[in-house]
Amino acid sequence: MPELLEQEDNQLRLQQVNDALDSGMFVSVRNLLQNMPPYDLALILESSAPKTRSILWQFIDNDLHGEVLEELNEEVRKGILKSMQPEKLAAAAEGMDVDDVAEVLRTVPDSVYHQVLNSMDSQDRARVETALSYDEDTAGGIMNTDTITLRPDVTVDVVLRYLRLKGELPEATDSFYVVDRHNKFIGAVALSTLVTSQPEVVISTLIDDDIEAVPPEMPETDVAQLFERYDWISAPVVAEDGQLLGRIVIDDVIDIIREEAEHSMMSMAGLDDEADTFAPIIKSTRQRSIWLGVNLLTALMAVAVSSMFEGILSQLAILAVLNSLVPSMGGVAGNQTLTLVIRGIALGHIGESNSKIILYKELAIGFLNGVIWALLIAAMVAIWQQSIVLGGIIAFAMLMNMTAAGIAGVTIPLMLKKMNIDPALAGSVILTTVTDVVGIFAFLGTATLLLG
Repeated sequence: MPELLEQEDNQLRLQQVNDALDSGMFVSVRNLLQNMPPYDLALILESSAPKTRSILWQFIDNDLHGEVLEELNEEVRKGILKSMQPEKLAAAAEGMDVDDVAEVLRTVPDSVYHQVLNSMDSQDRARVETALSYDEDTAGGIMNTDTITLRPDVTVDVVLRYLRLKGELPEATDSFYVVDRHNKFIGAVALSTLVTSQPEVVISTLIDDDIEAVPPEMPETDVAQLFERYDWISAPVVAEDGQLLGRIVIDDVIDIIREEAEHSMMSMAGLDDEADTFAPIIKSTRQRSIWLGVNLLTALMAVAVSSMFEGILSQLAILAVLNSLVPSMGGVAGNQTLTLVIRGIALGHIGESNSKIILYKELAIGFLNGVIWALLIAAMVAIWQQSIVLGGIIAFAMLMNMTAAGIAGVTIPLMLKKMNIDPALAGSVILTTVTDVVGIFAFLGTATLLLG
């Protein structure tokens, strides 16, 4: 329900903005946008056509540009960045987290990249360059360097006085990291422990040295799993030599989890998870045509199998009517298994160590479902066509295809994962080909043997 209300509110705001634009009431547009938080502004931009976005961007307060860019998806952000002058981008970058600045700079031309870096002070430039030195999908690529570090030999009183002078804490600070004079990571002190300890207590006595550090090369999906498993709010990123590089906070991990969910959903349809809903027609057509072409090739394989039994199809028209039933049931059953296995792989529940268990389980489920639906459909066809033989043919084909669907639903994503191919992207197409070919071949092949 809250999600539905949020969608309705967004559509209402979008309608108000569009009505004001259409009426030429630009002051009203500016006032509407000024009252919105960065997330809602990003939502309005993503919900607008490209031409409208460039107009709306001019009405958004310059001080909010950095925060809005952080919230935009990659495709929409690229479009906005193309229209921004390097000096304005540099100004927007001042209010952004280091990891978000690095993400933005990866998408701009080299000339703009260098201009933005040169406009920063030496400390910020060093931080951004550190983040850029790691792949964007790793812990190093998503870490922040806004970390307060403590020395082990100071007292709680000294730290608290320093924090009062500083005036504010970095976002999502739940602990402080303790390092030696060479910036080597020692451990962490929880914020709650610090503020409840006596002033004369030395920091070294409060250190939790069991805290798990994250290596900068760790994939971001593995980082997200660690946060989920241990309920972390933040985690230190530590290099192989023990140097503290930065930290990862929960808001970045939530973004990763959301992106993974979008990726899985969009990949099932062969689409880019960062795709712009309102992208130009030609661009969208080109992106989708590639996947449709792949699907056409696999569909032609099923057609080729059907053509092998053209003779029996011409003799018995009922076979042509029933021919789509077996592949359809197999496809649904196979996709159920495929979705379950892809989810298990993504969550780390399924791997080489337990792949046989899930294979045997899905094989048994496929066989049992095959028996249930084979008997039911066989009885219906036998009564309808007054032919026990025809009922037996479709029952056998149904059993074979449902069993094959269970096997394919497990083996296909596991094989694709081994080949470093995204199972969500290619799995459904391969599965559909398998269930179509097996279903058609089992049905028409058995019919040819018994009725031809």
